[in-house]
Amino acid sequence: MNTVAITRVAEAQWEAESEGLIVGHGDVSHRPDGRLFVSIDVWQDAIFDQLAAAMLADLHEPLYTLVGEADQDLQSCWERLGFVVGRREWEYVLPSHSRHTELGEPHLPSGVTILPAGEADESLLRALDHAIREEVEATVGWRTMPAEVLAGPAGCTLVDPSKYAVAVRKGEYVGLVRVAPVRRRARIGLIATRADQRRHGIGRALLTHALDALHRDGIDSAWAEVDESNAAAIALFEGARARKTSSYLELVHR
Repeated sequence: MNTVAITRVAEAQWEAESEGLIVGHGDVSHRPDGRLFVSIDVWQDAIFDQLAAAMLADLHEPLYTLVGEADQDLQSCWERLGFVVGRREWEYVLPSHSRHTELGEPHLPSGVTILPAGEADESLLRALDHAIREEVEATVGWRTMPAEVLAGPAGCTLVDPSKYAVAVRKGEYVGLVRVAPVRRRARIGLIATRADQRRHGIGRALLTHALDALHRDGIDSAWAEVDESNAAAIALFEGARARKTSSYLELVHR
């Protein structure tokens, strides 16, 4: 095999070069929760190993990566380097039109109103986001939430407030849903309520509101990732007749 040179060309990027040609790329992303996720794009396993070894030597652990569970070849490449399965996420897809779900028409729990995306007070929204993260971290851990791909300043966990709709009860922000619209399908990146407000139908109301807004905007469906241990979220999506389409494994190297 030709000699391969591995170079760190930027703070978050590596390249593999052979005979003057770029034969592989490696990248690392800093997630808002502080975790480092690595990815590699190459054609040959041997180059994958060299590129990964260089990245592992340069970066501090733990390191994470996501692979589709159906891609067993890629999973084997990472496991060969010492990565192990940390958790599994299911991907769900659900239609935006209420007649295709079990959610029915929007129904708000007693005393609850919903502020549409972009209408929440930013300071109160950030306080709610921070409080929910602290509650999750104190119980199951934020690592069980969908892997976040939002880019923003270090320590900023709420990059674009305009994507959040908020549930309000008695003047207090108690729940939120984050939706990133695209042409035909949107991503529900987060749906959560304060711990003392759960089991009151607020999550269901937020999901119904989000889907209804997407339908009005001409977006046919939405998708979301749910950790396999999150029974409440699974019940919410499957109760809305969401369709499980694929699964992803989060691998970790410690």
